[in-house]
Amino acid sequence: FPYTTLFRSVISLGGIVLSRSLRVGGYELDEAIMRYLRVEHQLAIGSQTAEAIKIAIGSAVASETEEISEVRGRHLITGLPTEILLRSGEVRAAIETPLGEIVEAIKDTLEQTPPELTGDIARDGILLAGGGTLLHGFSTLLAAETGLPVVPAESPLTCVVTGSGQALDHFDQLSPPRRRRPSVRGR
Repeated sequence: FPYTTLFRSVISLGGIVLSRSLRVGGYELDEAIMRYLRVEHQLAIGSQTAEAIKIAIGSAVASETEEISEVRGRHLITGLPTEILLRSGEVRAAIETPLGEIVEAIKDTLEQTPPELTGDIARDGILLAGGGTLLHGFSTLLAAETGLPVVPAESPLTCVVTGSGQALDHFDQLSPPRRRRPSVRGR
């Protein structure tokens, strides 16, 4: 979850057709949780605690059962260590804005996709990679917002690195050949 950039792209026939990046990701979700706790519960927590909350009870969509987590931090008024019970619905409300930005960025990318590729996307759907895809219900939210099938990568935390390594093995096939500059000799 710790990545701060959402990279969205459309890839076809081994090449990138369209790509954009958005500086919203796991850290922004953590920050949103920390901000929510400061405002609503007067509780200061660190980024590691926020990430643990996100992983434990964070979700992009409501589930059948409300989950509750004990959260410990420093009370902003008394300065004393304090423990509260935090509900998954509160976490969902806290991360709603950055999640909305991510969804809108993906929809924007789909709108900019060349028409000849939209049929393939409608058939094959969206492949999610990266730690943010581990947020419970994210693929469900994205499918509902786009009307497309959404599939998480088999190994979302490592697939980008693995794919990059494989691409390096075939670098000569992926990059256009470089032109050699004519050498200029001194007089």
